[in-house]
Amino acid sequence: MNAAESRWKSGVAVTRFGLGTLVDFDWKVAVGDLLLSPEEFEQLASRKVPLVEVRGEWVLLDPQSVQRTLALFEKKPSGRATLADFLRMAGGLDEDDDSAPGVDVLTADGWLADFLQADAETEAPFVTPKGLAGRLRPYQEKGVTWLRFLLSRGLGSCLADDMGLGKTIQLLATLLTAREAGEAIRPSLLVCPTSVVENWVQEAHRFAPSLTVAVHHGPERAAGDDFFDLVKKTDLLVTTYSLAHRDRALLTEVTWEYLALDEAQNIKNPGTAQSRAVRALRSTRRAALTGAPLENRLSELKAILDFLNPGLLGSDESFRRTFSIPIERHHDPVARERLRRLTSPFLLRRTKTDPAIAPDLPDKIETKEWVGLSREQATLYRATTKALLEGIGKAQGQSRRAKVLLLLLRLKQICNHPALFLGDGSRLDGRSSKLTRLLAMLEETEAENRPALLFTQFSEMGHLLVRALRDKFDKEILFLHGGVPRLARAEMVRRFQEDDDPPLFFVLSLKAGGAGLNLTRASHVFHVDRWWNPAVEDQATDRAFRIGQTRHVQVHKFVCRGTLEERIDHMIDEKKELARSIIGAGESWITELSNEELAELVALSRDAVDAGEVS
Repeated sequence: MNAAESRWKSGVAVTRFGLGTLVDFDWKVAVGDLLLSPEEFEQLASRKVPLVEVRGEWVLLDPQSVQRTLALFEKKPSGRATLADFLRMAGGLDEDDDSAPGVDVLTADGWLADFLQADAETEAPFVTPKGLAGRLRPYQEKGVTWLRFLLSRGLGSCLADDMGLGKTIQLLATLLTAREAGEAIRPSLLVCPTSVVENWVQEAHRFAPSLTVAVHHGPERAAGDDFFDLVKKTDLLVTTYSLAHRDRALLTEVTWEYLALDEAQNIKNPGTAQSRAVRALRSTRRAALTGAPLENRLSELKAILDFLNPGLLGSDESFRRTFSIPIERHHDPVARERLRRLTSPFLLRRTKTDPAIAPDLPDKIETKEWVGLSREQATLYRATTKALLEGIGKAQGQSRRAKVLLLLLRLKQICNHPALFLGDGSRLDGRSSKLTRLLAMLEETEAENRPALLFTQFSEMGHLLVRALRDKFDKEILFLHGGVPRLARAEMVRRFQEDDDPPLFFVLSLKAGGAGLNLTRASHVFHVDRWWNPAVEDQATDRAFRIGQTRHVQVHKFVCRGTLEERIDHMIDEKKELARSIIGAGESWITELSNEELAELVALSRDAVDAGEVS
């Protein structure tokens, strides 16, 4: 059909270009195996016969295709167009004419050729930024190179790696690389769900300690002149989707150097207030991170790309007419390929099963999921700590040890969910940062159709999880606890392992399901609450990570920041071998702490709530 050829000077410096960049292009028409100039094609068309001889070959011309092609030449003659227009022509996306033909082949030179091939590897070899405290895997290096390739040119990019492939560290490394190349990165803004704010703070501190990171969230967040003073001295400001709407007037006062969205599927409905607020933010460069760029409909992908590169995909009506209806309703492979060609330069999608990725991964990928406390959780935590510490201070011997264990039990219950602590059967949604984050992550595993194990040490928490999962996903949830009879237990395992369409979520109490089971169908393991014995946790993880497992297993360990969970987790990490011998006995070692040491262990940090409060 048609081909467009662009000429780009390879010596152009890497600075901002964007979709408004002008490119020179020529048309070529593919007739059989031959490429003809517009003039040559017009001469053939003027004969008005279907069978023509071209350079010694006889070819058949379709009259309708001939007329559409001639109309395209007349409407968009060779010459100069913006990069956005050039790409829209490639996708057959014409606002005025839905009968316009698409471009079958695009050729270019210079960096534009690399861009059209969605391939940034021809850039200079990757150099790990000096400020990165850690090592990138080869596929992560490619991700950073790709992000730099687009963002340095002012083109929005969507990193759509599977959950667990390290999107966070790739963006942090991109910022460090840009700064070390002499480019501005301050001030940059990251918008994310409330439940992952703490993860960003912790990961930035761990991998990019030279970046100045601040959080804009909570009732005591900066406002007015204090906000602008904070922005001036901050490399990366982290805020939430809800605040992007609530503080829209304040956040739009700043032109951000980098504007990044984590879990960008949160703007998939463009009509919502938070989606409109996010699109109103001003920035020099835009990035989106998501493990689920398209969950149900193509309009969701369009919403993300409209944020990244406004105008690229045209109006909603044009997109629906050209792509959504043909692909979703009629399964049109031509429309699907055109959409792929139009979007692929801006979208990097990798999964853990990709042949190029799998060799880079360990068999077991362990990550910590940092969450804060909701305001209700923090209130309960403080009140319980104060009341029980007073009793512990007056007790001795076995009575004191029992009171300490009760304190630990109550605080762990509160970190899980207020309803677990209160035992009143009250509502679940919006009260626990941990549950909110867990459900968001399980949305991704469901989208990937990856079965998951969820371990908790509390059977009551297992019942709450089953209830929350049923409400969220409207699916059957397996739950194995100490009260499940032997035959029913065996049937649960058989169904999970052998059914053609097994239940995706298997909740297990740590004591009943942490040993003796083979559950290799699962590729995700969630430790909803921590058992402070690494060997016990590893044993539970090994229900999935064992002989017979053919996929990488991702292990998620939840930790409530600013609580005893964080302090004990830190002790385990800092003194791994000591932890295995001392903490291996369970929690009895904590009962031997002095009153002062115990108070320090369970104290609630001042910043435990602001960053993680459920909105």
